[in-house]
Amino acid sequence: MNIKLLFTLLFLALSFFTQEGRADHSSPLTGRSGGVSSPDGNLTVNVKCDGGVPTYSVTYKGSECLKPAALGLNTNIGDFTKNLTLSKTSDVAQVKTDYTLYNIKKKQNHYEANLQTYTFAQNGKDVLEATFSVSNNNIAFNYRLLQSKKDAMCVVVNSEATTFSMPDGTTTFLCPQMGEMTGFARTAPSYETHYDADAEMGKNGWGRGYTFPCLFKSPLPTSPRGGVSSDNKDKSKEASPRGGLEGALWLLVSETGNIGNYPGCKIENKTGGNYQVSFPSEKENNGYGSTGAQMALPSATPWRTITISDNLKDIVETTITWDVLSTSAPFNGDSAESVDVFRKQQSESYGRGAWSWIIADDASCNYDTQKQYIDFAAAMGWESLLIDAQWDRQIGRERIAELAKYGKQKGVALYLWYNSNGLWNDAPQTPKNCLSTAMARQLEMQWLEETGIRGIKVDFFGGDKQVTMELYRDILLDAAKHNIKVIFHGCTLPRGWEYLFPSYVASEAVRASENLRFGQNECDREAMDATFMPFIRNAVGSMDFGGSTLNKFYSKGNNRGTQRKTSDVFALATAVLFQSPVQHFAMAPNNLTDAPQWAVDFMKTVPTTWEDIRYISGYPGRYVVLARKSQAGKWYVSAINGTKEPLKVTIPLDMFKPGTAVSLYSDDTNLVGSLKPLKVGKKPYTTTIPVNGALLICE
Repeated sequence: MNIKLLFTLLFLALSFFTQEGRADHSSPLTGRSGGVSSPDGNLTVNVKCDGGVPTYSVTYKGSECLKPAALGLNTNIGDFTKNLTLSKTSDVAQVKTDYTLYNIKKKQNHYEANLQTYTFAQNGKDVLEATFSVSNNNIAFNYRLLQSKKDAMCVVVNSEATTFSMPDGTTTFLCPQMGEMTGFARTAPSYETHYDADAEMGKNGWGRGYTFPCLFKSPLPTSPRGGVSSDNKDKSKEASPRGGLEGALWLLVSETGNIGNYPGCKIENKTGGNYQVSFPSEKENNGYGSTGAQMALPSATPWRTITISDNLKDIVETTITWDVLSTSAPFNGDSAESVDVFRKQQSESYGRGAWSWIIADDASCNYDTQKQYIDFAAAMGWESLLIDAQWDRQIGRERIAELAKYGKQKGVALYLWYNSNGLWNDAPQTPKNCLSTAMARQLEMQWLEETGIRGIKVDFFGGDKQVTMELYRDILLDAAKHNIKVIFHGCTLPRGWEYLFPSYVASEAVRASENLRFGQNECDREAMDATFMPFIRNAVGSMDFGGSTLNKFYSKGNNRGTQRKTSDVFALATAVLFQSPVQHFAMAPNNLTDAPQWAVDFMKTVPTTWEDIRYISGYPGRYVVLARKSQAGKWYVSAINGTKEPLKVTIPLDMFKPGTAVSLYSDDTNLVGSLKPLKVGKKPYTTTIPVNGALLICE
């Protein structure tokens, strides 16, 4: 491992929020009256301070899409949400940067934005800056607290005034915040509730607001492209490339860049279309840790991000989560090329894997079964095996070391499950208390490295307080020192961690596949739930879903338990649709003989890292058609139907050369799948996808 570059990236992360300067590699532009606009001029942010209250509003193509809403922070050294004046407005700076990441939806990324900083004063002293970085279809903004008192070196942020004020008639696609200390063994909240499609505004989830990311659909008086109706709900049964969405404006709201300097935030409805950023509840994590943010002075907050477009393509393909981080800190003397080489080296240990628990349950965590799963992973050509909870008791550390050696001979590395606990919930699964303190982590990471373990999956966090966000950071930093990959489960949303931490792989932070074995209702609605992911959760970060089974039933023996309602082609399609650089699939050794050979063969070679992404059509909660380009240069077109009726889709195949012979995986009306050759023509491909079915086209 390149230790110098490792610590360069770690230094980048740790120093990220205490920089004196703003964006690097920028040049001044003439400031525009009325606010800062995107390079293409479509998005404009206007910042004002009337009556002592700072506000911002946003226009898109000349129409107001976010109404004037509050800015500011309330702290223990002053309330910087009122009695302020706008003392300075910087010149607009132009930001341009290129960066490479191997663990997100797109490898090569270019960010170009216009940036402006607004300084607010109170009692004649500058106290707060708000910086807006506006790119085409994206806005990112954060705050920087200044040293307003002579002797003040630190501050506690008690709350944010930051609000997103949606126009009347907006509908929502939101995930309610779970109740604190609820759920299994009092491990909630953990971002594991269902999304609701086109819900009305004015609600507040289950009384605690909504987790990031948050998707909104607003009407336009007239379509930016000449349509006349803002009421089009896309009820047609044929899916067009634009999905029949003329007149709709989409807004995806999230946050990025939290590395333990701030609590993980959510939004709460404050009447009508007003959604305010809020901090964790005091009850989270069994009361462990404070709810506010403890920060040095001067210091900056994480970024709030808003993606805005009249086309869902820009929502699905956005990279703002990582774009804004790429401009905010230098590489400390290392060239971008050397950092890219280091990240590429890290990416070589990504890939596919097996996982026994979801099919064979807790009893499968024994030496013989895990050895069998190593053989299964090797037969599939997969790179790893995840061994789930209780391995320390039911297998033991010495025999885990034996399995690691056996797996190495087979070309299969091990991931081991851990309970994050310490002090914050009742989850009994072991190993626990191994990662919750610095001393315990150092010993455990050293053992993992010496044993040859590739990665860990850490579960049951149950809160978003700053102390918990610090734990995520510290696990990632310590893991990187020992070349250990990290997946988080029962956890918070990742906030740009793919860019900031070389050890980070993915997070759950979604109602994931284990729920399919817990209840038949989850299986019944699987297809619909899957259609939300590219538009919301997976749009802002790698998602550890753990799906894609070819079993008919979620049980050992494949003959009882909850029954899968989706097709085998659906399992293949979601292996492409859901993005994570490491995927531990829910397949089992019996699938080698009881599943269609064409399905097994596809799962042997499905990529987990991608060169590019192309959204084709869809609607969250209904259907999605999405293409990904593998890092080997091959395109995979995935389509799933989450509606209750057969869905006619028309799919352009211009990513393939005319005359190319491709593989078509499709379902008949009885969800019996097949593999057929397809010759690409000049015209789009039109077909009908049955209920709970899917389509997959690849080279």
